[in-house]
Amino acid sequence: MKHISILVPKGAILGSVEGPRQVLTEVNKILKNNGHPALFNVQLVGLTREIPVYNGMYKVTADAVISEVPRTDLIIIPALDGDMINNLENSKPFIPWIIDHYKAGAEVASLCIGAFLLASTGLIDGKKCATHWMAANDFRKMFPAVNLVEDKIITDEHGIYSSGGAFSYLNLILYLIEKYCGRQVAVFCSKAFQIDIQRDSQSPFTVFRGQKDHEDLSIKQAQEYIEQNFTERITVDQLASMFSLGRRNLERRFKKATSNTVVEYIQRVKIEAAKMSLESSRENVNEVMYNVGYTDPKAFRITFKRITGLSPVQYRNKYNRETEMVS
Repeated sequence: MKHISILVPKGAILGSVEGPRQVLTEVNKILKNNGHPALFNVQLVGLTREIPVYNGMYKVTADAVISEVPRTDLIIIPALDGDMINNLENSKPFIPWIIDHYKAGAEVASLCIGAFLLASTGLIDGKKCATHWMAANDFRKMFPAVNLVEDKIITDEHGIYSSGGAFSYLNLILYLIEKYCGRQVAVFCSKAFQIDIQRDSQSPFTVFRGQKDHEDLSIKQAQEYIEQNFTERITVDQLASMFSLGRRNLERRFKKATSNTVVEYIQRVKIEAAKMSLESSRENVNEVMYNVGYTDPKAFRITFKRITGLSPVQYRNKYNRETEMVS
């Protein structure tokens, strides 16, 4: 039987504690109903027996405190709510416990912005990690040694797993169920809980908001110029000349400040505008393409799909508010 330790830090998001517990407990019921023994011993594990969550609105009663868990097979780190610095400070005692159990053979999975606690252990330095796209900029700043993969729903590397934002943690739980119990049980759970088992990217849900939480004034001005003039043809050399910077200096500072190259930033601004148009207007794809400054349909489709994970037509059909659309 696999021992599952679902951590309950102070400030945990209740759904990402209860959700995994419920789904994994359901697996035991499915196995028993089919004449098989239960596979998971699921415990809620805290630093204390009573843990306040949602600023004290709820309390979770842990099954055990960390000193009472001599060994475990899988540690699940839930998403955290509120000020991340305070959350990590409150959760410090978990860190050596997680490291010790990982070194002893346990696997570790973080859900959504539980990735911040996972990264605090140092176990994913140089490794891939996913988190909520809204937290990506803060995560990069706090943990530059981690390879953040912003578009991924699931990462799996050396017995350490992470999931993308919000309820996509359920996709990681299904992934682990398939790994431990087989495809048939995972598919049954996906149907019972109505979880899309095939989803592997959070790109369609990402909203590009620019990255201006930095102190490089020239780069902020370059970003604002791009955002105000994205329908025009903007080149790196043009921006370098406008802001009296050498091309290489501009590119280096731009990448450092925004985590994007200049060209990537221009593309993402254009595609974000295209997404908004596809969501709300009746313009066809070619009209949207021209309106955001593209003239090559193939280049537009390729860039759009690379950034969103969907073709322009698929995106419009998925998110447009109108019931009848112009093709």
